[in-house]
Amino acid sequence: MPQIPEKIHELTVGQLAARSGAAVSALHFYEAKGLIGSRRTAGNQRRYGRDALRRVAFIRAAQRVGIPLATIRDALSELPEERTPNREDWSRLSATWRAELDDRIKQLGRLRDHLTDCIGCGCLSLETCVLSNPDDAFGERMAGSRLLPLRRETEDEGA
Repeated sequence: MPQIPEKIHELTVGQLAARSGAAVSALHFYEAKGLIGSRRTAGNQRRYGRDALRRVAFIRAAQRVGIPLATIRDALSELPEERTPNREDWSRLSATWRAELDDRIKQLGRLRDHLTDCIGCGCLSLETCVLSNPDDAFGERMAGSRLLPLRRETEDEGA
């Protein structure tokens, strides 16, 4: 991994990519989504502050555990500008994400346990489907994995 001298306070997109392990296209995507920021030089080249290294590491770690980018962006927006996430930030944020991850783990366990029940047909021939309707809220009333919204008579009259 190439080292960036301490006296350099800004990184090119190539340097940031090399140091962070993220593709240049991913860095551009992160920037477009408001996860990291850069300034433009007179020649219209991107320059990232050194804090972008830790922000990218934070983003990638959160993504690896399944946190959506919108949630990551919200978390980063709580930090002061140009402050890198630290251990306390990660601890606080990961605690708030724990419940979401526990729910996702529970859903994945249910998927694993019922995967053999799925025949891969889009569930149109099954009366109930634990994959597309895990809590089977409507299984008692009708078959199929999806229900179309019922139109009220007032809507029908106006149409």
